[in-house]
Parts: sequence; structure tokens; C-alpha cells
Amino acid sequence: MQTVIVVGNGMVGYKFCEKFAAKCRSKDFKIIVFGEEPRPAYDRVHLSEFFENQDAKALEMAPAEWYLTNGIDLIVDEKVSEIHRASKTIITAKNRAVSYDYLVLATGSSAFVPPIKGVEKEGVFVYRTIEDLEGMLGYAAKLKAENPDAKAAVLGGGLLGLEAGKAVMDMGLEPHIVEFASKLMPRQLDARSSQVLQLKLESLGLNIHLRKTTNQILGNGSIVGMEFGVGDLLNVDMLVISAGIRPRDELGKNAGLEMGVRGGIVVNNKMQTSDENIFAIGEVALYNQMIYGLVAPGYDMAGVAVHQIIGKTESIMPEEIDMSTKLKLIGVDVASFGEPFMPASKGHSIIFENKTQHLYKRINVSHDGKKLLGGILVGDASDYNMLHQVYLNGMAIPEDPSQLILPASEGGSSFGSVLDLPDTAQVCSCESISKGDICCSITEEDCNNLADVISKTKATTGCGGCKPMVSDLVNETLKSLGKEVKETICEHFDYNRQELYDLVKVSKVSDYQETLNAFGKGHGCEICKPLVASIFATVTMETPNRQPTIQDTNDRFLANIQRNGTYSVVPRVAAGEITPDQLIVIGEVAKKYDLYTKITGGQRIDLFGAQVHELPLIWKELIAAGFESGHAYGKSLRTVKSCVGSTWCRYGMHESVTFAIEIENRYRGLRSPHKLKGGVSGCIRECAEARGKDFGLIAVDGGWNLYVCGNGGATPKHAVLLAEQLDDETVVKYLDRFLMFYIRTAGPLVRTAPWLDKLDGGIDYLKQVVIENSIGIAEDLETEMQGLVNRYECEWKQAIENEEVMKRFKHFINSDDTDDNIKFVKMRGQKKPEAWV
Repeated sequence: MQTVIVVGNGMVGYKFCEKFAAKCRSKDFKIIVFGEEPRPAYDRVHLSEFFENQDAKALEMAPAEWYLTNGIDLIVDEKVSEIHRASKTIITAKNRAVSYDYLVLATGSSAFVPPIKGVEKEGVFVYRTIEDLEGMLGYAAKLKAENPDAKAAVLGGGLLGLEAGKAVMDMGLEPHIVEFASKLMPRQLDARSSQVLQLKLESLGLNIHLRKTTNQILGNGSIVGMEFGVGDLLNVDMLVISAGIRPRDELGKNAGLEMGVRGGIVVNNKMQTSDENIFAIGEVALYNQMIYGLVAPGYDMAGVAVHQIIGKTESIMPEEIDMSTKLKLIGVDVASFGEPFMPASKGHSIIFENKTQHLYKRINVSHDGKKLLGGILVGDASDYNMLHQVYLNGMAIPEDPSQLILPASEGGSSFGSVLDLPDTAQVCSCESISKGDICCSITEEDCNNLADVISKTKATTGCGGCKPMVSDLVNETLKSLGKEVKETICEHFDYNRQELYDLVKVSKVSDYQETLNAFGKGHGCEICKPLVASIFATVTMETPNRQPTIQDTNDRFLANIQRNGTYSVVPRVAAGEITPDQLIVIGEVAKKYDLYTKITGGQRIDLFGAQVHELPLIWKELIAAGFESGHAYGKSLRTVKSCVGSTWCRYGMHESVTFAIEIENRYRGLRSPHKLKGGVSGCIRECAEARGKDFGLIAVDGGWNLYVCGNGGATPKHAVLLAEQLDDETVVKYLDRFLMFYIRTAGPLVRTAPWLDKLDGGIDYLKQVVIENSIGIAEDLETEMQGLVNRYECEWKQAIENEEVMKRFKHFINSDDTDDNIKFVKMRGQKKPEAWV
């Protein structure tokens, strides 16, 4: 067995392990990975997302268990300090010596820190690792506590610098970008596109400072400002340095490997260094006199190194590396491909610019107008994937090339089908997945949808920029096979939920059979019946009592059915506030009907074990004490969790309980495609876990921060910031719009988090709809919500006051007998269902 040691467990180091595990049997090689950081590999491409959820696990490439499963020894928090080439041994900082047959250096790069006087001061950070970000968050919180108007600067206006600028904004600091060059993103954008980007970023609140050379960092111990020249100062309380990268090549240098003049370990097209048993991959490798800072070339290098080690020596790196890239900076699309800057001697440039919409598109074409040579897109990069493929594959372009970038309203033409691409077209550059790989996973294997294809091929799992094209390929391939792609409700309705919602609303039908006759066919099923019932509820606030036969079992009986056929009763306890008298009533009811009682995670009390005939009797007693249905059984608002807020807590900034009660009472009974949960925290200590809810409020100086589209469960996701420093009235207005827009547009059983993931434009588009009223429906959404609020009725109260409804709560149609088959056993002084055999 040969030993392969991998030094460095970043994205490229992990990808080497993944590719090795897929290609080679574990009995032939032993893989040992040393990582300097205290955690497994994580996704640096999406590092800024850490500021949204502060969840390092969410960025993990794979958990530690993955390495064990694949027979890989992962050693974290241990730096490799020496390479002894003669004995083929490495030495770690903990004085561990390990021998190797092959050594793979994937040490990546470090942040370049310019030699500026005062750079060592407190409050100066680099933007590179999770630990860097944790330090920034802690320091920013301290600054905000001392000065709500604190400022932070970012040194560097390139890709990482603008990402850091977004991070500064997310931390609530006034952001400033300081760039030495005369334009932002000098390596990717020309002067005009950079100016459009600058205008857009300034409109979002970033302060841009160009042509600035930082002479020194001011302050006594901690930073208070930056000096650019005599009298040219910028007062800031924190500085994030993102001025470029430097390869972590000291191991190779000390081991006597061939080095580049400006750093980097020289490699050939096999990824071998000057020592044939040592490979270098990723940002530490100098290939063709270049350090490649994108993840896709690093992944390709990892694949070549794997092939070379296992004996597939024909695998080599291509001579030309495609540096095309597409990303979203602070919500702004930016992309460049091919030759973004092209001299007139090589071809012509065609430019479309609209500064009012912050749009800039440039394509470069050959002199004969037949080939696309490159381009730049700012503000709208929706055509990037297809333009990139046209460039890569030398595909024909229109006789008038301007049609490739002009809007349709100005004579632009759409591209042909994605199936026109050659099978060899590399659609996912991060994972080297071709169009042929994607199509074959459908035509020759068992993939039937996008999720299947992603699972099979790993396409879109890198930077994610190729997802629109992959989705198009999947849909077009399915259509070419004669398979239906449209997501209809079921065989009885040839519409999706949104379409049927609109039809029901416009036509004013209010009966299931009437809806089926008008817009469907057949007799309906257990899929479309509850869905139509949900639509009626979200259009007219109809309760399940009117048409019980089309409801799910839980809605039909206004209670959650449990595993032994009994039901649970959960009265609403808005924001968790309850009087002693109400607590006593719940206790008395529980004792009277011998119900198992439990405090829930949503600040309510759950009563289990009620038989169906007992439900109305229990409700009657609870209603008399001032309770109402908590809708624990419905696809509706469940709870709005609250901390005690400024009423009791010494850290509380706002009265969270009162506001949580107001919000829960406003949206109680609101039916939606899936259940809804909210939270209101009275300060940033976040005791109500508001960012784990479908909507959440966190008190800050100046009002409330509103977060949306989070959820727990099997696939937890933190809510994302929709708006900041809102007063109570504005919070309610934005919530009305957000919830109604979700109700109108989400698919059946789709929670807010996956709904937002699939929403074209994501959170930025949602902000436009909710805050900016970009599509002109804000007033309609508010009016609809107010209509639902006005029509609210307690479903339990309806039931006990209606004799016809009460007939439903019997075990048997023709008898008043109870079900003697229900069995319970004792557990800790209460009862539980008898165990299943």
C-alpha cells in the first residue's frame, strides 16, 4: 500500500480526496490529510454567507465522517512545517513525522497584507477564513455597542474586496471601499462597466474611494482612521484588508523545490513539481507562470494529480485555462468571459449601456463578425451561461451580433435551444461536467428531474453559477423524450398551484366540485382536494368546517391525529404569554380527560390522547376560559415565539412580547402552502430564535430587523435579512406583503425557505416586490391580507356552535359508542400510546 499525504484541506485539497476516493480502491493507497484549520474543508467561495447564519457547518464540503467512510485519515489543527525530500517524510508543528510515497501540496494562499505603517493595530482584519470572520463579527459588535454610527473600510476593490464590503454592510457598519486603481475590479472590468458597477454599489450604500494609496493607519493601539496623503484622511473604526492573495509556498521553498520569481511552486502539465513525487495544486501552484485564483482550475488540477498518481499518465492540464467567471456582488450580477479587454486590432466591441438601470453589456467579436471572442456583463448576467458556451465552442452567432446583448424590446433575439450545444460543452466547470454527462444521466440512466441529475453528476454543487443552464438542459432533454415537464397539481388539474389560485380568485368559485367542473376533470384525488381547500382558505379565509370532505384528516377534525388514533389539542398561547387562571384551566382539562401534557418548542401546551368524541367537549371548556384554536394541525400560522423583551430582560431593547402577540393575533388562522412560524427577539441575543423561522424580528437600535424564509426541520436554514430598522407599522406592512406574495406564488407543501431558493432573483427580487413595489401589487397584497384578517373566525368555536359540524366528531356513523381498541400505558406518571408490535 502506497501512502499519499495531502497538505492542506481547503476546497482543492478536499476535491483531490473526493476524486481519489471515486477513482481508486482504498487497499492500494493510504490517504492522510493535514489541515491547519480546526475544522474539515469548507466552501470559501460562499464564505460571505457566514455573516447571514454564522453556521460553519453549513459551509462544510463534507463532514469528518465522510473521510472515515472513505478510508481517509483527516488530521485537523496541525500544521506541516517541514518536508524532507531525501527520506520522503514530512514533519508537523507537533513534531509528528510521517512518510509518504506521494506528497500533494494544496496549501492554497494567504491574504496579502501590504507593508503599511500601523497595519498591526487592533481592528485591522484580513478576509480569508471563518476565524477571520468570527473576529470581525466580535469586533463589530463591540463597536456598535459603543457607537451605532461606526464605520469600516475595506482595502481593495476587487472580487474579495467587494465581498468584504457586503460583509461590512451586513454587520451594520457604514461601509467604505478603498481601491488603489482608478476603477473597481480592475482585472475583470473595463472602465465603463466598472463605472456602472460603482454607481449601482453607491446606490446601495457603499462609499467608493478610488486612486487611494494608504500611507499609514492611524490610532493609538486601535485603528481610528486611514491616511492617504497630507490632509487626505478617512476616519474609520475597523479595516478589512482584501488586497489580493499570496501563495502559501513556504514549504516548497524550504524544501528546495523550483519556485516562481514572484512566488508559487512551479508545476508542469502533470501537476508535478521539480520533484516528481511531489505535486502542487490550487493557488500554491504556478502553472504557465500563472497563479489561478478560481476554484474550477484548482479542481481540474486536483483531477490531473489523482490520475497521475494512480497511473493514468495521459491526463494533463490544458495549455489554456478559461478564466471566465460569473458572480453576484452585493446583489449585483457581474460576469466576464473569454477576452474581456480586446484591442481593436483583434476585433470589434459592441456595447449596450443603460445607466438608469445600472446595466452594461459588452461583447467582443472577430473582424468578420462570425466569432464571439469575449465579453463583460454588469447588472444582468442572465445570458452569461449561453454566451460563455457560444464562446467556448466557437458556435455561430447572429448576422447582427448586437442581438446577443440587446433586450428583446430593442430587437434582441433569444438563443437557440441548449440542446444545440455540442455534447462536449463543459456546462459545469467546477466539476468538469459536460452537456453530454447531464443529458446521458437522463436518457441512459435513471434520472428524472433536476435533483436526480445533481445527485448523479454533482453539477451545480460548486459555485452554482451553472444551475440555470443545467435546469434548462434537464427540462429540454425530458421534453425531447416526450416527458411532461410542467409541474401540475395532479392528473385532475392541468395547472400549478399559482395558476389555479388565480383562476379561483378571478372566477369566484367557492366549492370544490364547482372548481373541478370548471377547471379540472375526473373526480379529484387526495392530492388536489386538500390543495383546493387550501386555496379557498387563502382567498376567502374559509375554515375546514364548510367543506370537510376535501380536507386532510387533521384539518377535518381540527386536531393532529396521533399514532394510536387519538388526537392532540393545542390552544393558541400567543407569544407564550398565559395567565395563571388559564394555566389552571388547562391543567383541570388535562386531568378531567386524562391527557398527556407537554410544553412545546413553540411556547404552547400540547394535550395528547383525546378521543375524537372528546374534542368538542375539551374545546368548549378551553374556549370558555378565553382560548382558541392554535392551528397546530393546519398548513397555517402556528406560533410567533417571543423572549420576555424589555419588559423584564435587562438586555431587552424593545417590548417583544406585546409585538409578538399583536403579530400572532393578526395572522392567526392564515392558511398557506405550508405551515408558518414566526419569532420576535427583543435584542440581538436572539432568545426567540427568530432567524430559524419563516419570519423573524430582532430588535436593534432604531427599530426591528425583519428576516424571512428560514425554517428548522430536516433541512434547517437561517432566515435572511429583508429590511432593517423598521417601526412597528412598517413591519406589519412588509409582513402583509411578504406573506401574501408567498401564499400566491408558492407550490403546494413548499415552505418559505425552498420557495425563496427557487424564486427567480432570490432575496433581491423579493426585496423589490415587498419594499420597492417593483411589480405594482403591494397595495393589492395589503388589501388581501386585511380582508383575511377581518374574516378570521375560531374554527373550534364554529364547530361547537354548529350541530351539523358536531355530527362529525363521532367514532361511528350509526352509534355513539367509543373506540374500545385504543390502548395506553403508563410513562413517568402520565400515559402514552401502547407500543406497536
